[in-house]
Amino acid sequence: MRTHTLFPMLTASLLPGIGRLRKVACSSHGWKSQLLLAFILALVSGGIGKADMHRLYIGTYTVGGSSSEGIYTCSFDDETGAISTPVLAAEAINPSFLAIHASGKFLYAVNEVSEGEGRANGGVSAYRIQEDGMLTLINQQPSLGGAPCHCNIDGTGKFLLIANYVGGNIVVYPIGDDGALGPASCNVQHEGSSVDKSRQEAAHAHSINLSADNRFAYAADLGTDRIQIYRFDESSGILEAASPSSVSVEPGGGPRHFSIHPNGKFAYSNNELTCMVSVFHRDREHGGLTRIQDLSTLPKDTEASVRRSTAECLVHPTGKFAYVSNRGHDSIAVYTVNSDDGTLTLVDVVSTGGQEPRNFVIAPNGLFLLAENQNSDTVITFEINQTTGNLKSTDHMVEVGRPVCIRFLP
Repeated sequence: MRTHTLFPMLTASLLPGIGRLRKVACSSHGWKSQLLLAFILALVSGGIGKADMHRLYIGTYTVGGSSSEGIYTCSFDDETGAISTPVLAAEAINPSFLAIHASGKFLYAVNEVSEGEGRANGGVSAYRIQEDGMLTLINQQPSLGGAPCHCNIDGTGKFLLIANYVGGNIVVYPIGDDGALGPASCNVQHEGSSVDKSRQEAAHAHSINLSADNRFAYAADLGTDRIQIYRFDESSGILEAASPSSVSVEPGGGPRHFSIHPNGKFAYSNNELTCMVSVFHRDREHGGLTRIQDLSTLPKDTEASVRRSTAECLVHPTGKFAYVSNRGHDSIAVYTVNSDDGTLTLVDVVSTGGQEPRNFVIAPNGLFLLAENQNSDTVITFEINQTTGNLKSTDHMVEVGRPVCIRFLP
């Protein structure tokens, strides 16, 4: 949502008065009334203090002593990086990761719970986005696997894809014209394990991403140390193993999230268990990945006692920079991207100003990065240096209980 008003609610509250004032001004022709009318109209239309305001939504954890009650919404000023106070948009249980439909009409959330042991169900929820930004529940579907932790909508807007961490599987749901989720069209179970017996005793699908052409889906599986590669049929919502069907990272790495470069030729995955980032060449025709580089997300002088755990990996919209968040070290690693081969060079590692940074997001104009500190209950805005990619903390911060994911309304 883009608007040139200070806030949508302000506009709504002023419009009736503007209408009455217009009548008075036109009937009296008084210069004071006309001047006041012109001032208010300029203020509301953005003629004074004009700024592009975007609505965003925040997914959270609501259990374990959290103050959160569900999904929150607020406004973001893309000139200053300011964030308005988050407002509860919908009550929900552990709506950790979100996906917003390209139409701007619907929002989807995975409810990250796992009832009992093994591959029990969590849930997936569909919401209608109201004009005031509030969310109305449309329907829910079982996740067909425990602890759903990530979701994305395909390029046609007809399917939602999710990853189940405990279940170790990927599920696809049809999206109806009314935004409702239909029964799953596809459910792919991952199998295998790796060297870390405490975390990699079984498959743990941690994310699902699609290529820009909508032909391939990539699932990072922490438990098997592999990125699984699928051909995606956008007419049926079916996933089939591509050829090659996967690529490995270093044993014990634990790939978590995955980001494709805007040119489609490179891709990146953060390895949660070792605080490394892997760089891949990507075959745009067949979807295959070739690992070409692994490098640390931490400074060389990081003490051995610091917990190693990465959370998010994103490429800047320009393709010039890449970022990875570190939990334990509580920072974001900043890299420049070699435009010839996609390899990374570490520029800096910047504190997020809080504890346990999770997902972060880059503002639509590419000028700001919004980082969530899950254990500090904060979202903080950083300005992105457009030459170096480096991050500079701004004075803009808001509080929300255990934030996990941020998504901008298109």
